[in-house]
Amino acid sequence: MKKFIIAVAFSLISLGLSAQDWAVGLRVGAVTEAVGQYHMGDTYIEARFGASFVNNFMRDGWSVRPDYNTSADFTVLYNWKLMSWDWSPSVGTWFFDAGAGINVGGAEHFAYVGLAGMARFGIEFGNAPIALSLDWTPAISMSMIYFNEGNQHFTEAGYNGLALANIAITCVFYL
Repeated sequence: MKKFIIAVAFSLISLGLSAQDWAVGLRVGAVTEAVGQYHMGDTYIEARFGASFVNNFMRDGWSVRPDYNTSADFTVLYNWKLMSWDWSPSVGTWFFDAGAGINVGGAEHFAYVGLAGMARFGIEFGNAPIALSLDWTPAISMSMIYFNEGNQHFTEAGYNGLALANIAITCVFYL
């Protein structure tokens, strides 16, 4: 009975979520992430998952893992479509979006969590269901280094200053 109720609930939810409202894509720069967006008029929810290359893995000048300088990264944002311009009507519509959310991630011996903001400037092409943008997603995050192997034991928390450098190009395809 429980499986049936869950199946009915997901069916009702999926009826309310039209495929026209979704966009999927890729974000490349300081990160490489898969992007999913659900559009609701003048706002949209965006989820990203991938690898980040802008995290602080250092402790007193020593890298926690010198052979591994990336981390898994997950970000969820609530974004507002603030402005749009028709500068080049034959090409598409230019836009500026902003949002806020949370950013979490980590790797072996390192984790971080923090509040994230987002500013995005780009173009939605008129003849194709594609948007191309440059966005900056700085995060004010706390990081924690933890290590317990052999004779090395330490735990240290700090500010992840490199999370402010999260700049990338995003390309999404509207379904």
